Amino acid sequence: MSKIEWTERTWNPVVGCVKVSPGCKHCYAETMSRRLQAMGTSGYENGFKLSLVPSRLEQPTLRRKPTMYFVNSMSDLFQSGVSFSYIDQVMDVIKKTPQHTYQILTKRSQRMASYFENHAVPKNAWLGVSVEDKKYGKRRIKDLQSIDADTRFLSAEPLLEDLGELYLAGIHWVIVGGESGAGARPMREKWVLNIRDQCQKSDVKFFFKQWGAWGNDGVKRNKKSNGRELQGRLWDTIPAMAM
Repeated sequence: MSKIEWTERTWNPVVGCVKVSPGCKHCYAETMSRRLQAMGTSGYENGFKLSLVPSRLEQPTLRRKPTMYFVNSMSDLFQSGVSFSYIDQVMDVIKKTPQHTYQILTKRSQRMASYFENHAVPKNAWLGVSVEDKKYGKRRIKDLQSIDADTRFLSAEPLLEDLGELYLAGIHWVIVGGESGAGARPMREKWVLNIRDQCQKSDVKFFFKQWGAWGNDGVKRNKKSNGRELQGRLWDTIPAMAM
């Protein structure tokens, strides 16, 4: 099971990554990869260096119960070091396990769009991009909107600034969350409310994941998360799973 609030399980046929934008600064996957390497865990022999793990490709086929999978929580499927032929193998598994729903999140939106110019998106695959700021994140939205997918989503986590106006046409779901960890950067409530209000106006499902290390009062705490409530309630809507 996954501890990520908006999914059920993770599937990592790729591990390791290269940082490409401010959202990567305090990457949890990098810290976890080094910890798993020190523990001698299979697949993490190279720490956070990009590694393909083909032995994991068939894992979802062993599970019959319909499950929500976050694909590559420890990496990015569309980074340049992952060949299109290997991505084909990942997509083949997704297509032959229609009982599952797969959430694929990337910061390499242009490469994802390039791949799907010549490949159909499986009906049970949700495609998403990270939108942590204006300079790097917002431009990924247009690439995502260019792809013919049944479900498209944005992950504004860690949310690093007010994103201003968002063009949400063709977007079905938005996740927002603050950063955790010793070096966490603060997230302001007004930034979150701006996104929530736009989601409500555009009939887009909104999921508030966590405050992170900083509370909505602007005070940093010494614990992993300061809760999930926004204005006194949980915001945890999610699109329906593919069936």
